[in-house]
Amino acid sequence: MARKIKLRLGELLVQENLITVMQLEQALKEKESNQKLGDKLIEEGHITEIQLVEVLQQQLGIEHERLHNYAFDQSVLNLVPKQFAIENNVIPLKREQNKLFVATADPLDYFVLNNLRLQTGFKIEPVIAIKDEIRQSIMKLYEREDLTEEFEDIQPDQQTEDLSLEEEASPVVKLMNQLIQQAVVEKASDIHIDPQEYQVLIRLRVDGALRNEQTLARSVQSSLTTRIKIMANLDITQQRIPQDGRIKRVVEGRNVDLRVSTLPTIFGEKIVIRVLDTMTVSNRLGDIGFEQDNLQKFKQMIEKPYGIVLLTGPTGSGKTSTMYAALTHLNGEQSNLITVEDPVEYELEGVNQIQVNPQVGLTFSSGLKSILRQDPDIIMVGEIRDGETANMAVRASITGHLVLSTLHTNDSTGAINRLVNMDVEMFLVGSSLNGVVAQRLVRTICRDCSEKRNLTELERKVFERHSVHIHQVATGTGCPTCNNTGYRGRTAIHEVLYIDDPIREAILNGKTKVEIEKIAKQQGFTPLFEDGLRKVEQGVTTLEEVYRVATE
Repeated sequence: MARKIKLRLGELLVQENLITVMQLEQALKEKESNQKLGDKLIEEGHITEIQLVEVLQQQLGIEHERLHNYAFDQSVLNLVPKQFAIENNVIPLKREQNKLFVATADPLDYFVLNNLRLQTGFKIEPVIAIKDEIRQSIMKLYEREDLTEEFEDIQPDQQTEDLSLEEEASPVVKLMNQLIQQAVVEKASDIHIDPQEYQVLIRLRVDGALRNEQTLARSVQSSLTTRIKIMANLDITQQRIPQDGRIKRVVEGRNVDLRVSTLPTIFGEKIVIRVLDTMTVSNRLGDIGFEQDNLQKFKQMIEKPYGIVLLTGPTGSGKTSTMYAALTHLNGEQSNLITVEDPVEYELEGVNQIQVNPQVGLTFSSGLKSILRQDPDIIMVGEIRDGETANMAVRASITGHLVLSTLHTNDSTGAINRLVNMDVEMFLVGSSLNGVVAQRLVRTICRDCSEKRNLTELERKVFERHSVHIHQVATGTGCPTCNNTGYRGRTAIHEVLYIDDPIREAILNGKTKVEIEKIAKQQGFTPLFEDGLRKVEQGVTTLEEVYRVATE
């Protein structure tokens, strides 16, 4: 019976032109036995959750509700126990006589609905809602409490005793757990805890943009800071110097790695927690955002038996994710892969990963020196920061190793000059370099509120200047799914400089950056800005986003 429902759902999605028959067959073949078809199609990016909800509504004839601005009734919320709501991701909406309307992402889960009927004594009427919206509503209404009042009732010495406990009753433990959970649910990359003169501001970075989440009383600051330091194994007595630590947690059934950084300010210690969620990182090259021609060039670079491949871009441009995707692509039992990183952001199965530790003399250059004695085939150096590391990486690539690394330059051709400025001989650069990829992250238009509009006069001139002939572009109008920003998620735009014979010759002959770029364009090189325009043409992002991260 359940099998038939899943097939009908798939056929309905095909009928609505949301997926192709091939995508449906692929999803049915690849999904795990206990995974729902809809969840697999969302995971693959073929449909959005709101599209699935609308099709389920049509298929089952069940009401659909958006929860962002829903006026919840506290007396109705009290009918469903907090633990049951959390474990089954359901939330009660309203009561009509002997009926209780309950929001659920899976209205076919009769076991949960029957349990609710037995617990409450009401006839349960399921209402379809988006998973994340239900989760956020539960957190907001059941889990988040005004903890400031609880803090005020506790003496300072009792607060400190509380901090090392994992008991849920401890206010500071509850507050911290809720904060981490919220960051994971909302797919935030960073949590900022900013001390101010009269309050503490909590901000989350979602899709690259910071937004205010909540404001806490100044009295909470000391306890919260101490609790975080205990979790990250930092020195709680030291408040005048910056500290770095790490927390490992299982949140929402996922392994989450949290990198903690503290910085003394005039109002106390500012804390930034980087959220590294292994579930949100794609290890497939095809999911990074490469255009097909650029993907082929990148694969050619990394599939060579030796040479050096560089990724360039500012901090937070997704270089590490691309690097890990490349390592996953190359990882096989016939290859010995070793990395030296600062820090190791994600653990890769089958890859030997080394963490830099300057306190014991383990730097990029000393780590690289040791790696070369370990019979490696592929080496990944987290970052080339100095001349010694640059020279060692280049020489390792010439002596039969494939070396992957990152460099801080604005574009791909600039990496050549950067290596030369680090005292690497020009002939070594020319003979060792396989290619350079410059990368930036742009926000993608929310698929649930995407609309087409006509070009403005300025946009038309920009597209014409780059020989792109379109009449309309996509834009996000703003909806609850994207928090009214018009954007949801991010993708990368690239500039791939593949070093073929004409470009290699130009480097060896000491040609300038402009001359190398001119030769590269004759070989089909696409500058970063133009790759961004391709994404605008496809309706993936906006011209404003491309201008924000790349210059024309």
